[in-house]
Amino acid sequence: MAEENKFDVAVVGAGPAGIMAAGAAAEFGAKVILIDQNTKPGKKLLLTGNGRCNITNAEFNLRKLVENYGENGKFLFHAFFVFGPKKVINFFNRLGVKTKIENDGRVFPISERSSDVLNALEKYLSKNKVSICLNSRVSRIVFKKNKIEKLVVENKSIIAEKYIFCTGGKSYPMTGSTGDGFKWIRDFGHTVDELLPALVPIKIKEDWVKKLQGLVFKNIKIIVCQNNKRYFKETGDILFTHFGASGPAILNISGRVGGLLKQGAVKLSLDIFPSLNLEFLNKKIQDKINQNPKKSIKSLLSDFVPNRFAVALLENLNLKTDKQIINITKKEINKIAVYLKNIEITVEELCGFDLAMVTKGGVSLKEINNKTMKSKIIDNLFFAGEIISADGRTGGFNLQICWSTGYLAGKNCFF
Repeated sequence: MAEENKFDVAVVGAGPAGIMAAGAAAEFGAKVILIDQNTKPGKKLLLTGNGRCNITNAEFNLRKLVENYGENGKFLFHAFFVFGPKKVINFFNRLGVKTKIENDGRVFPISERSSDVLNALEKYLSKNKVSICLNSRVSRIVFKKNKIEKLVVENKSIIAEKYIFCTGGKSYPMTGSTGDGFKWIRDFGHTVDELLPALVPIKIKEDWVKKLQGLVFKNIKIIVCQNNKRYFKETGDILFTHFGASGPAILNISGRVGGLLKQGAVKLSLDIFPSLNLEFLNKKIQDKINQNPKKSIKSLLSDFVPNRFAVALLENLNLKTDKQIINITKKEINKIAVYLKNIEITVEELCGFDLAMVTKGGVSLKEINNKTMKSKIIDNLFFAGEIISADGRTGGFNLQICWSTGYLAGKNCFF
């Protein structure tokens, strides 16, 4: 076999985690090859932040940072300690990508171009002499004595001392992230936690919701319920769509809602005015009535919510839209206030992986050493990125998983 097919480290998957893993390993002195089935590395990275590339989130308090990853945050703590958001920002500044922090903590390149981030990463790989094998699919993996002996790629054998799998999840399959890598993972003897779309819009059963397409509500409180039991809540912005609901608050609950749907119907209770208690909301409506007694109820409610929503609300409560507010009873006012504090809608299903930003599920964290990202089953195998069973909220938290676990795997696989 030709010498050029022998490497210290072979990285499979040239997404954010794979690029970071390959670059880090090479910086520590390893001879590295990066393999991907796409014609260019970082295809999915170009989509992040609507093309602006939400690199990370400026939550520098590690204990608060891990809270954005649910029950799996504890596993990620060490990776974030070694290579957290502040180091990621410094890393990109070193590569010539100047960043800015927005009000919600999201970090973007000042240029707001994801292509600038990818170009910097490609130069990083080139500077560290990483060999890149693109448009190449792994067709076979050869094992020997609980180790990977070699990869067969386009009829060529690639031998390495260590292997890092960064093949991603199943979200945005048009970028090449089809979940094919999980077949190999299962062949390795690893457990793959159920794969579900996450950070994904939700389809809603009620037709009236779909008539609200395009309306955005700020700082809505959502309570997720099943069988009259409250499971969790979220506060944030909601965008109503032709199929249901999207927006940051919906995206953040979607993965957990998907898990609950496996057990039965799920309802969402929306509180349009979470900062107001029922009594105070009642008073605000009554004050408006006193100020404008000749208005219709629809016109009055339009001072509180968008006009289309006011119409839907009144129809749902069987109240006439043209009814003058001077004729509205206190009981009806209370009925409106109660509704605004607890609008129940029914989840039909999640939108699929085509619209999902990330995958929930993946390689079981119980089978990965969180200090090194090394497999506990295969002696010379490491994992990084979306392939592992960890996902976070929207806002740069999922790319942070890629950078941190990629760096940790790259650093540790050469020692």
